[in-house]
Amino acid sequence: MTETGGTDGATGESGAVEVTLAVGQNKYLSTVPAVAGPPGEQVMYAVLEVGVGTTGSAPAPPRPADSGAALAEVLIIDTSKSMLYPDSKLHAAKDATVAAVRRLPDGTAFAVLSGRFDATVVHPRTGTEAMAVAGPDQRDAAEHAIRVLDADGGTAIGTWLDLARRLLQEQPAPVKHVLLLTDGRNEHDARAAIRLENALTACAGRISCDAWGIGDDWDAELLLRITRRLHGRAGAVRHESELTAAYQKLIDDLLGTSVPELRIRLVPTPGTRIRQVKQIVPGEQELPATVDASGAREAEYVTRGWGDEVRHYQVVLAADPSDRDLGEDLQLAAVELSVPDIGRPVRLPLPQPILVHWTDAPADASRPHPGIRRHQLYQQANAAVLHAHQAWLRGGAGRPDADAALARAVALAGELGDAQLLGALRKVADTSGPGAARIRDGLKDVDWQHLILSSAMTTPHRSPAAEPGAEEEGTGDAPAGGDGTADGGGIAGGGALVECPACHWLGPPGSRFCGGDCGRELGGPPV
Repeated sequence: MTETGGTDGATGESGAVEVTLAVGQNKYLSTVPAVAGPPGEQVMYAVLEVGVGTTGSAPAPPRPADSGAALAEVLIIDTSKSMLYPDSKLHAAKDATVAAVRRLPDGTAFAVLSGRFDATVVHPRTGTEAMAVAGPDQRDAAEHAIRVLDADGGTAIGTWLDLARRLLQEQPAPVKHVLLLTDGRNEHDARAAIRLENALTACAGRISCDAWGIGDDWDAELLLRITRRLHGRAGAVRHESELTAAYQKLIDDLLGTSVPELRIRLVPTPGTRIRQVKQIVPGEQELPATVDASGAREAEYVTRGWGDEVRHYQVVLAADPSDRDLGEDLQLAAVELSVPDIGRPVRLPLPQPILVHWTDAPADASRPHPGIRRHQLYQQANAAVLHAHQAWLRGGAGRPDADAALARAVALAGELGDAQLLGALRKVADTSGPGAARIRDGLKDVDWQHLILSSAMTTPHRSPAAEPGAEEEGTGDAPAGGDGTADGGGIAGGGALVECPACHWLGPPGSRFCGGDCGRELGGPPV
């Protein structure tokens, strides 16, 4: 372990932050050339299990040196006309936003936005793009501004996020966060001053965003698109009365942030290329490099908003076995973690290697770690749910196809042992028959939207030991509930990447189904 940001460097100091790292992989790669990629290249998968925890009593959240608070918060309320049908949605949104504002500690920078065709700052009403500072008077004024909001117009979420970005960009707080609520779809994106895709690009790496749905007409894939790009989480309430408690918990979690930013640095050895890095647990999130991984030997990946938790990241490396020695462990890349100064001690793990052991014995390289299978199952379950929903939208003609796809999703959830996903599937499907699932009568589209959100969440593999042929390298300091091994989604040995011919999704060796947008069976018809 190395230490940073402390005053005396005392190991185990109360309130210190401890960061852990474990690398999981099957280190064996075949020297037989891969089908995908440049001639001679082989692909290595590894999973980084990164944990953050605090020692002793729970510390106060990190504070920047020249500011009174660690959090700067923008709360966005959808005030498009649909929020009046029924108007209980707007009332619930007001109640929840007021509760969130009341939760903010004194000194916290905050603003409340109204979102329609465009976005306007409803508090503070300064006439400029400024933020209020939480205190008794500002919280009272914000509540008044929220209570008198009305709804009209359409929905253009790109403009909402862009205004939030402009408000937050001047704030010194290390946690710059947006909490967005909508009841509908991004219907007027084409007419907006800034389209959603452009706004996401401008916001990525600068702010984080949680996006929530309310009512019956929100779009799960829209919420996931936003949160995957902006390192947040998507959620929704089934009953409007649940929103206030959900918002209070979200703010409490934000205030409990231990590490605002954690950087993963990969340093490949000569002849090794970084193909992909992404978060896979507790859900998939894009993780672009801060420098171009294709043109540089090293790259950094920024992750944000850590409480006391464990996340898993999949790393895909490409290497050429030409002129490499057989029968010994070689390093393909080094993994390093870093945390900016947060005003209290941080214990960082030592750099860890991603290894390769070149072999001419195919059996050695073909034994995947169970984690990669788990990640594939989640991708396939999500694709099956999306396909079932599309088939259901076709009415009676699509019913057999929808039943079959849901039966597949149920089987996959059972294989995963994911009780939460099985429970979500059973709200939509009757699974009482052996090996079958039948869509329940009387469903609404919102029932499917909740299921899509549930199928996008992942849980780690919990086997206490790796399968034969799978290597585990780590710091020896296990995150809470773990055993020091990277035992979660996405660990595998080598082989050729599988590419979907329809949407160009890139997946691990042996993938039968596309884990991307189309969900088709690879080499066969759609799922």
